[in-house]
Amino acid sequence: MKQLRQYTESSLLPLLIWLLMLSDHAEGNEVTFFVVNKCPFTIWPAIAPNKGSPVIADGGFCLQSDQVKRIQAPPTWSGRLWARTGCDFTSRDLTSQWKQACQTGDCDGRLECNGIVGTPPATLIQFSLQPSQSKLSFYDVSLVDGYNLPVSINAKSSEANCFIGGCRKNINSVCPPELQVLDDSETVVACKSACLAFNLDVFCCRNAYGSPEKCRVNTYSKLFKDACPSYYSYAFDTPAPLVTCSSKDYIITFCPSRWGDHVHSHIDE
Repeated sequence: MKQLRQYTESSLLPLLIWLLMLSDHAEGNEVTFFVVNKCPFTIWPAIAPNKGSPVIADGGFCLQSDQVKRIQAPPTWSGRLWARTGCDFTSRDLTSQWKQACQTGDCDGRLECNGIVGTPPATLIQFSLQPSQSKLSFYDVSLVDGYNLPVSINAKSSEANCFIGGCRKNINSVCPPELQVLDDSETVVACKSACLAFNLDVFCCRNAYGSPEKCRVNTYSKLFKDACPSYYSYAFDTPAPLVTCSSKDYIITFCPSRWGDHVHSHIDE
């Protein structure tokens, strides 16, 4: 009965998201992001704007398993989103020197990143919004700096090409030792990209390797691509997994495939 209850409540989450969309009353041309946590553990999503765009949702927040957070953004907003994992903000002493609060994606030890970019590796979602159907928004998921969690993106749109799927497998489970980020218990919590791990031009697609002809698929980027075919696996990934779409509502789901039993569903407005 307990498993049935958990399954029923968790299966209601998509319906609750769409009901939120129907009841959403964003002013003017504002765009709404619905950030969903389907991981069987708490995450701390973070947001950093590009130059010229404002900070939204204070740049970061806590999101428990099966919760949804509604965020509104200006119609021409651009920036990045990612999830932080393994965070503990209670041990931070504001009078002492800086201390990392999250195992992955940390932003200067803060809950609210307020525009600060997170520490890689972390799966990175990049958005550039446009205000009208004549100018399509575009977005992607990038592993150029590494991976920590799978994520999917969907849009409320009549177009068929607005979806970015999750991963076929958890990269952390197949990450080679030289790319691994471990926690205190020696568990792999993130996987660096080859560029981040080795800082070599051949992996970072720069200098003599700064073109698609020179910077090619390598063993590490192929591992990323095989696991997550809808994401950028390196800078010159071809064909470019960039999605263009016209919508005012986007659903960003961390751990889109079930990773285990989930707790009760909650909607955080």
